[in-house]
Amino acid sequence: MEEKKIAAFFDIDGTIYREGLITELFKKFITHEIISESKWFDDVRPAYMKWDRRQGEYDDYLLKMTDIFKETTIGISKEHVEHIARKVIEQKGDRVYIYTRDRIKYHQNQGHIVIAISGSPFELVNEMALKYRFDDWRGTIYETDNYGIYTGGIVPMWDSRSKEKAILELAEKYNIDLDNSYAYGDTTGDLTMFKYTGHPTAINPTRELLDKISSNNDLLDKMQIIVERKDVIYNIDPKHMNIVK
Repeated sequence: MEEKKIAAFFDIDGTIYREGLITELFKKFITHEIISESKWFDDVRPAYMKWDRRQGEYDDYLLKMTDIFKETTIGISKEHVEHIARKVIEQKGDRVYIYTRDRIKYHQNQGHIVIAISGSPFELVNEMALKYRFDDWRGTIYETDNYGIYTGGIVPMWDSRSKEKAILELAEKYNIDLDNSYAYGDTTGDLTMFKYTGHPTAINPTRELLDKISSNNDLLDKMQIIVERKDVIYNIDPKHMNIVK
């Protein structure tokens, strides 16, 4: 009987990358004249600034961005978006957290299967995964027609249900021992990754995620919480969190 393998599952936006890669993609859309500046100032930037000013939830910001991305890319060639995604990662791909960058290296050195499961467009996830030598990856698929033109259809990967389906499929594909595997994420969309793995870690978690963790005894018993600010990494005991409202 084949020995089961250990894996490490990573979210990307807010977990590896320090912000949302999709925002950088929109900026490139403007410089490549795929969309007008007015689209950025009227639609994209307000959604980003609401989160940046802490006037809205991070999950709401990401959902808004995906809606705008879907609308923006209808009628655009997949080839163009893939080219821009490569440029984004070439220029911004090193803007990552120290903690998760080191954890990726740790798991690779241990011979673990390293996998990205991200709500970002697959084109971005693909480039980021190649840069950091991931073994496999999943991202949100924006569907195209037979000519490679985006149609507006979406196969999401940002929500907890989609990530649950992905992690179970990957566990079967690679014969993974989930009880001894690891997961890293920052929002409620990562809860099922935490649920199924034996060693979950929340990186700079949202308030909503912390609320979910604090009310789930099974997660509290195995959860690790990491907060990275500037060049300092804090390891917080989830059973003794004091969340200031």
